[in-house]
Amino acid sequence: MKLTVSRKAHFNAAHRLFRKDWSDEKNQKVFGKCNNPNYHGHNYELIVHVTGEIDEETGFVMDLKELSDLIKNEIEEYLDHKNLNLDVPEFADLNPTAENIAVVIWKKLRSFIETDKTLEIVLYETPRNFVSYRGE
Repeated sequence: MKLTVSRKAHFNAAHRLFRKDWSDEKNQKVFGKCNNPNYHGHNYELIVHVTGEIDEETGFVMDLKELSDLIKNEIEEYLDHKNLNLDVPEFADLNPTAENIAVVIWKKLRSFIETDKTLEIVLYETPRNFVSYRGE
C-alpha cells in the first residue's frame, strides 16, 4: 500500500525573468512586469510530497521530522531572502521561473530521498499560480 506524506514550507526570494540573449524589447514583451531590471519578490509556498510504502517497523513512509530538517537545511536556508539571479549558482544561466525553481528544488532533494520513493515538488509563486514537478 502506497501513501503520500507531505511537508509545507516557505521562503521569500527576489528574481527577474529575462534572457541575456534577447533584446530588452523581447524580454519586456514576453516577461512583462516580471522583467523589472531591479527585480521583484515573492513569498513562495513549497509543498514536498514523498510517496512510498509504509515501513512495517516505524509505520512511516518517511519520518516527517527528517523531511522537515531536509527542507530547512537544503532549500529554505539556500533560497530564503536571496536574489535568485545573483545569489544562487543554479540560476546564473537559468531563468528563475517557477518551473525552473521547482526543478532545482527537486534535484537538490532527490538524492536525500530513498530511491524506492517518489518525490513531488509543488511550488506556489502566488496564491493562485503554482507548478508541480515529479522528475519526469
